Formats: sequence, structure tokens, C-alpha cells
Amino acid sequence: MEAHQEGYSKTRNRRWLAVVGLMGCLAVGAGAFGAHGLEDKVSADRLETWAVGTRYLMWHTLALLVVVFNMDDSNRWQLVLWFWTVGALIFACSLYVLVLLDLSWLGAITPIGGVLLICGWLALSWKGFRGEP
Repeated sequence: MEAHQEGYSKTRNRRWLAVVGLMGCLAVGAGAFGAHGLEDKVSADRLETWAVGTRYLMWHTLALLVVVFNMDDSNRWQLVLWFWTVGALIFACSLYVLVLLDLSWLGAITPIGGVLLICGWLALSWKGFRGEP
């Protein structure tokens, strides 16, 4: 049974590592596209909006990477991982679509991603207060 659980843990960690890799790819690609593909096509304010989405996406991708490399084979990290993954994608992608399609109402969706990111940080903090590894 222990070997099965270890295999499951490694599979789960590999899946999370794949998610982190895709998110990092998206962040770098979005940053490059914003800097080179949008420069003459959108306003400076919209470029800054794009950059904010990219920064939040990359910072949370790096945070996810740290957790993935340090998590054990329990499910205790899952809440943090899911909050950050979904939150970062909603936050950044809603800003990207807002800029590309000039849909200002999408700014109302972005805070949902932000709240999920905050929940992830609170879940991490809770783990610390409880003394969990």
C-alpha cells in the first residue's frame, strides 16, 4: 500500500509541476506579447493592466512551484494549490481579455481571482499557525 501511495504522490506532484510549467509559459508568453505585440495597439493604461495580470500570474506561478517542490504526499497542500491556480488564472486572464476585447465589465470578474489568491495565502498561513509542514 505504501508503494502505491508513493506512486500516487509522485503522479500528483508531476501533474502539479505540469500545471506550474504551463502557467509559467503563459506568463512569459503574455509578458512578451504585451511588450511587443500590444505596444502600438492599446493605450498605456491598458498596457499597464496587461502587465499587472502578467506580474500576478508569474508571482503565483513561482509560489506554486515552491509549494510543489516542498509538499509531502498528503492532500494538505491541495487547498493552497487550487486557490492559487484558479485565482491566478481568473485574475490574469480576465485582465488579458479586458485589454484584448476592450470589455471594461470584465474588471468586475478580476476581483474574484484576487479573492481566491488571498484565500490561498490565508490557507498557507493557516497551515503555519497549525504547525503543519
